[in-house]
Amino acid sequence: MAGIGSKSEAGDGWRISAFNGALLAAYFIPTWTIIAFNIMVSPIHSFYDRPSVAIALFVSDNFHWTAMPTIRLAWILALARMTTVAFFALFLVFLTRPSIRKSGGCNEALAFALAIGSVLSFISMVMASKVGEMEALRIHAAELLMLLGTAIVMAVEKPAQATVEATAPAGELSLQQP
Repeated sequence: MAGIGSKSEAGDGWRISAFNGALLAAYFIPTWTIIAFNIMVSPIHSFYDRPSVAIALFVSDNFHWTAMPTIRLAWILALARMTTVAFFALFLVFLTRPSIRKSGGCNEALAFALAIGSVLSFISMVMASKVGEMEALRIHAAELLMLLGTAIVMAVEKPAQATVEATAPAGELSLQQP
């Protein structure tokens, strides 16, 4: 019986980072899409909901902005969340193609999603600690740990081995052909 990260007899090419990335995508795509769409529909009201309250309180406490700059910041936050969601979705699309999955071509989309999501979660976590929002701090810390865990798995995991099919007869190099 083959493990998740090892190749089975069929050569399906599922790696631990790909499986872990698919699980992350299953969490982040619906969750962050709902949060981003709520911000797009009602920027001020949704900006003060639990997932974004740390940034909203930090900005209102330290910058004393009027409504329009606060709305713009909320939209930028929604755009950052949707960008992360788009990279997770692109990763899932690449993951469905066995040739791309086996060669590790889906790792770049996952890396971008992890990078943007980690930065956003880290900034939100720091702001939550500054304003004293413990529930928001727990949410952002959990998300950051999930994203960093997958990034560590990607960094430690061996690179995907590209399968090269020989088209030239044995003994001849392809560069020697006219």
